[in-house]
Amino acid sequence: MNGLPLMVIELKNPVDENATVKSAFRQLQTYKQSIAGLFTFNAFMVASDGLEAKAGSISAGFTRFMAWKTADGKVEASPLIGQLETLIKGMLEMKTLLDLIRHFIVFEKSKKEDRDTGIITIQTIKKLAAYHQYYAVNRAVESTLRASGFGANPKDVSEVFEVRESPESYGLPGVGAQPVGDRKGGVVWHTQGSGKSLSMVFYTGKIVLAMDNPTVVVITDRNDLDDQLFETFAASKQLLRQEPVQAEERGHLKDLLKVSSGGVVFTTIQKFQPQAGNVYETLSERENIIVIADEAHRTQYGFKAKLIDDKDENGQVVGKRIVYGFAKYLRDALPKATYLGFTGTPIESTDVNTPAVFGNYVDVYDIAQAVEDGATVRIFYESRLAKIILSEEGKKLVAELDEELNQEDLTETQKAKAKWTQLEALVGSDNRVKQVARDIVDHFETRQEVFPEGKAMVVAMSRRIAADLYKEIIKIRPGWHSGDLKQGKIKVVMTSASSDGPEIAKHHTTKDQRRVLADRMKDPEDGLRLVIVRDMWLTGFDVPSMHTLYIDKPMKGHNLMQAIARVNRVYKDKPGGLVVDYLGITSCSAPVLRFGL
Repeated sequence: MNGLPLMVIELKNPVDENATVKSAFRQLQTYKQSIAGLFTFNAFMVASDGLEAKAGSISAGFTRFMAWKTADGKVEASPLIGQLETLIKGMLEMKTLLDLIRHFIVFEKSKKEDRDTGIITIQTIKKLAAYHQYYAVNRAVESTLRASGFGANPKDVSEVFEVRESPESYGLPGVGAQPVGDRKGGVVWHTQGSGKSLSMVFYTGKIVLAMDNPTVVVITDRNDLDDQLFETFAASKQLLRQEPVQAEERGHLKDLLKVSSGGVVFTTIQKFQPQAGNVYETLSERENIIVIADEAHRTQYGFKAKLIDDKDENGQVVGKRIVYGFAKYLRDALPKATYLGFTGTPIESTDVNTPAVFGNYVDVYDIAQAVEDGATVRIFYESRLAKIILSEEGKKLVAELDEELNQEDLTETQKAKAKWTQLEALVGSDNRVKQVARDIVDHFETRQEVFPEGKAMVVAMSRRIAADLYKEIIKIRPGWHSGDLKQGKIKVVMTSASSDGPEIAKHHTTKDQRRVLADRMKDPEDGLRLVIVRDMWLTGFDVPSMHTLYIDKPMKGHNLMQAIARVNRVYKDKPGGLVVDYLGITSCSAPVLRFGL
């Protein structure tokens, strides 16, 4: 045999009524055992029954085998054309195939500890980009070259990199009309759960080669998101051809960016806040710097100035001062950088900051398309209102709060905080927490009868409520509790400060401890079945066996969509995830969010 067997395609007889894609997949698993040498150089595998066809990596389970939906990268193939024909003309076309092998395959290592022996095994998983990731990344590269002026007219790649369906077909503005050198790479909107973090990895790996050894700055707005995304990138250092680095503090960030070339730097956007004044020092005027913002729709990336209290070292207000949105400080630091945004939610029509910073859409992959493709499952919504019955003590507390708060003397931010405090007191009242705890136990145990290996997450409004809810649940089910990090059916995942008191402090977890809990939660065989969080693990955290999300926190818009993404990958061959809402005040303005698709 000449050449390398890069692909193995298992074709079942299309006229055989017993032939299915799944039987073709099972046949491939048999080949892996009986003729392992065939897969030494394998890039990916294809299983087909002659009409339906799916591709996946050598380590992928059947649910991770995906169809390739376009033959030319511009228009989605007609359903009258078989998937096998589309896959052969699209995915297996020579340029696309070589591009996939070179830039769109990563390896991820995970460790698993045997609960009986304590032996730790390391498993390597090979991940292959889906079609929507492939075309989005290539179009983002093309747009970045345009925006940076580095590749002012990349005609030689535009034919290959054209997105399968332009944002304009959604009635949304695209980057096509933006001028060369405007520094706005655009926004990639890929719905939650469709592999956005890996798309960012693929993009970074490719842009490093497309430009002259650029510096890539990856920005988030929360420490836990920074950690999660950094771990994803760190696991793909072979594709990136360098070790990504996390900025520890402002000084470290400045040192990392004052380089002549290269580097993949992770930082939270808050590190770009100047320590004094309203101008951040210029760190580099190089043109080959790319800033990638995760969840680019958030207001932290705006330019707008606002007036805030100026406090002394004792926390006393001594006057007022003007501060600006972080987009302004970013441009102070990196005036010639090109900005690209990734988001799991659409930009709201009233948002003027996001287009001003990043430009228009590069690519759109909404939740309806993701469900149709099987990238995510259908999400169902159930409202289970928990009425608030206040005790006399609770009524007195609210009354006291009302008396203490002179709304005329409060800023808008303080007013919002005051309202939140009052609502937290209502939502966290003893009777209501007991009611919610009982309902979660009953509802979850009923769900477990259908999904015995399934897991669930409870989103609480505050750390206090999370701790109280845990206490009430283990009163009902004492056997679920364990003081051992590696034991127990229920855990609270959060951090705490010394001022929070002992009831909350006992649930404090370090980064390493949260990593242990994350491994437990992701393992369907582990006894950890239910976690209570406030805001951790709501984004960038996938648990394939999570079947229910209990929301007891006011959420709307992108925050709600990020939360429901946690249940969108459960059991692809079974009914979709369930979102249970206890407050009845969750809402989403995004037209793509349709519960019970």
